[in-house]
Amino acid sequence: MASENTGFRRIILAAKYSWQGLTTCYRKEAAFRQEMWLAIVLAPVALWQGDNNLERALLLGSLFMILIVELLNTGIENTVDRFGGEQHKLSGRAKDMGSAAVMLTILMTTILWLLLLLD
Repeated sequence: MASENTGFRRIILAAKYSWQGLTTCYRKEAAFRQEMWLAIVLAPVALWQGDNNLERALLLGSLFMILIVELLNTGIENTVDRFGGEQHKLSGRAKDMGSAAVMLTILMTTILWLLLLLD
């Protein structure tokens, strides 16, 4: 039996679920809220300070990357936590690696902003 969620309906449902993911992450995760507000404050700076569209895209894209990686990290953490509260080295590694991905993305964004804005 074919899925009833095809075409335009599938797109609408996907957008609904994506919005739910964003709003839930914003409500439940302090780090995501902080990064979201940082992006909101810095986005106009990126548009103003970028010398051309490529620089603006890099500055804005790096802010989006922080949010994207934080969403993925939160998904990893929630999945690990869902399958039990007992300590396991692989669970710890997964959470640490997700956190490291966020840290590296923030570092990359910082370097990119410094290189472009101090040029």
